[in-house]
Amino acid sequence: MKCGANLRQSAEGPILGSVKKQKSFAPPGTTVLKCPSCGAPINPQFGEMVITCEYCSTGVVLGGEGWSSVKKHTMLPLGFGDKDSILKRMHDMMIVGLLRRHLQDSSTLEELNLSVVPFWIIPVSARTSVVAGEVATQAGTIATTAVLAGILGAAMSGGKGRGGFAGPAAAGVLLGSTMNKGGQVKAFQANNLYQFPVVAMKALSEYQPREYAFDVDDRAVFEAKEFPKGVRILNGDIGEDDATHQARALVDQLQSDKVHHQYHMVQEIKTELETGEPELLHVPIWFARYDHKGKKIVLIVDAHNGELIDGVGLN
Repeated sequence: MKCGANLRQSAEGPILGSVKKQKSFAPPGTTVLKCPSCGAPINPQFGEMVITCEYCSTGVVLGGEGWSSVKKHTMLPLGFGDKDSILKRMHDMMIVGLLRRHLQDSSTLEELNLSVVPFWIIPVSARTSVVAGEVATQAGTIATTAVLAGILGAAMSGGKGRGGFAGPAAAGVLLGSTMNKGGQVKAFQANNLYQFPVVAMKALSEYQPREYAFDVDDRAVFEAKEFPKGVRILNGDIGEDDATHQARALVDQLQSDKVHHQYHMVQEIKTELETGEPELLHVPIWFARYDHKGKKIVLIVDAHNGELIDGVGLN
């Protein structure tokens, strides 16, 4: 139980989530526990609810019913693991593209660290019914519901790395759309499927992704040994129930924001949500803090694909 080998075996081979819940496994006040998968000691810090066993890499959750194996504990592989490559990537972000300003030359790097951060991935199905007035066009005239569906779907489902929580998601679709003589959309429905990431640490809640999609298709079964020595694998203090509640609220707001962005005079909007079983995903994240003439700039970068998750102090 100390070599790191996978002890979760069945007749068919390795499986995840083979340990049943034990209601009395972790009585109140307990500070030293054993991993329900391999029996190794686990020493949770105060407030931690989502723990990764350092011996067998099992994800366990401390909840009202005690400890249980997380049914799906996965990770994104490290793609940008060395400082030189990520600093070059950040340099490119700061001088071109999203920021459109030359901040790098006049900024001083104060801190740069790599950590493996736990996220709850919540499957969310969102169906939004909308009654709207004038269609908001940018250039030219939108004349068909097919064009409307494409614009709304692209805005709401996003793409790999940024633009939405979908990763992947179904595009928004218009159902039962009607057009009057003035070209006004009367009623339509936008349906989307999201793999919604909720950061599992309260201390990082201010960096909660709002329009970012992890490359969940690239995920693999979690193995701590896949990360370099010295890289911190963080535990979480937000349980799956709270994460699901948060995901529902953020998806509801996201659907509303995108509809209001694309349409004027929204008369009625209603979103129905269904959630699936949460998955615990550990993601390697680079945190960088710069000083720009006394102003702090924080970059949070996905170390799997090198994409910017969030930037604080960039405006």
